[in-house]
Amino acid sequence: MSFLDSILAGLTVVGNIEAFLALGIGVTIGVIGGAIPGMSATMAVALTLPFTFSMQPITGILLLLGVYKGGIFGGSIPAILIKTPGTPASSATILDGYPMAEKGEAGRALGMALWASCTADVVSNLSLILFAGWLASFALSFGPPEFFTLILFSLTIIAGVSGDSLLKGALSALLGLMLATIGLDLVYGTNRFTFGDPNLMGGLNFIAVLIGLFAIPEVIAMVWHPTAHVGKARSLGKNWVSFADYRRSFRSIIRGSLIGVFLGSIPGIGAAPSAFLSYSEARRRSKYKENFGKGEVEGVAASEAGNNGVAGATLIPLLALGVPGDVITAIIIGAFMIHGLQPGPMMFILNVDIIYGLFIGLIVSSVFLFFIGSVAIKGFKYVADVPRRLLVPGVLVLCIYGVFAVNNNIFDVGVMFAMGWVGYVMMRYQVPAAPFLIAFILGPLLEDNFRQSMLMSGSDPSILLRGPITWFFWTVTVITIVAIIRAGFRATRRKPVADKG
Repeated sequence: MSFLDSILAGLTVVGNIEAFLALGIGVTIGVIGGAIPGMSATMAVALTLPFTFSMQPITGILLLLGVYKGGIFGGSIPAILIKTPGTPASSATILDGYPMAEKGEAGRALGMALWASCTADVVSNLSLILFAGWLASFALSFGPPEFFTLILFSLTIIAGVSGDSLLKGALSALLGLMLATIGLDLVYGTNRFTFGDPNLMGGLNFIAVLIGLFAIPEVIAMVWHPTAHVGKARSLGKNWVSFADYRRSFRSIIRGSLIGVFLGSIPGIGAAPSAFLSYSEARRRSKYKENFGKGEVEGVAASEAGNNGVAGATLIPLLALGVPGDVITAIIIGAFMIHGLQPGPMMFILNVDIIYGLFIGLIVSSVFLFFIGSVAIKGFKYVADVPRRLLVPGVLVLCIYGVFAVNNNIFDVGVMFAMGWVGYVMMRYQVPAAPFLIAFILGPLLEDNFRQSMLMSGSDPSILLRGPITWFFWTVTVITIVAIIRAGFRATRRKPVADKG
């Protein structure tokens, strides 16, 4: 079947009002779900899944994909307005989005987040359509040693988002790695640091840690200094994102989109590390690197491009290999199976109409995201206009509800508050939270792939140097570490000079 025949076959299954309506409704649900702190795109997709059972296969899957796309962008709205990431993928957006909101430029930050999200979405979708076969075969060549070296390289970028002090960034990362070890050992099945509590056997709930680290410290700060926030209402501001902003950030957006495509095509990496890597690279290469973390619009563009670039690419291993690229695509694979479809290489032969119908739907979803996102920004502006003395208790209620709703477990709420105090102490002593979060996400992956490598080789460490992929990641890891140390030395030399001046 030729490419044109495949496109026409896709149009026959997707060219109806129900499919496009489902896509539009899905994007709307996703944006709202992502914008509610603690809800997350994952939860929104999981809650939508039962409604797809009675639909046509293509309609139900497009509904879930719409929720996925909308949810990733929607998380940037509360991240920018109230420093509470709606989804884990939006954590990096806080770094510059929230300072922009504090300067009265929330509308400009949200506008850039939308433009970057839609651009990355288009790049990611086109990559899925054009390079699915090649990227899937590349991902297939990754074993535990390759994953270990990739994750080790990802951890080295922590220093790129560590703020002014490399030591504080490293300490934050070590704390994240330590807390990631809590729970059941997946190799030997033994309990680690659970203190006999069955609630800890599954490890610390990620949503509880995320919200505790980013949202609760703000609530504690408000209680500690109640008068500091009185009358401090933020608006979207008069400034809106301009084409000049977009043009200035375009390189970072494209770079972030490609980082997202690369990491998204490898199962298990996810959108949060992609967003931080994109942000770190943008900061490293920018002419305005000193503004990053203080309200730089390019930082918002880079982080949103990084996390949205993953969304289409996670479907590459799902469709080509039948392997879910992340948690959300693991839920979506359930929708395929319920409708009697088995994702994998044979699907490109047996169900080519479904495959190309999804491709067409994904391209249309980028257009829907732009228009629905524009309306959502205006619709959620009241959040910025509410005085913080009224907003913070509301955020607290939403956080408690969101964390409790994940597992219906009050223990997770306790974890959230405990992490809130940890986050508050880190905030007081200017220890960055981003390295903690990256290490907490990647820690289990790093450990599992290292131990699997050792089991494969009979504890021979040379397996970690077994091929060109591992050599490549070891090389870039060493180069990155050397560059970070040199940058640290330069910063310490400049500081005394500045103090004398």
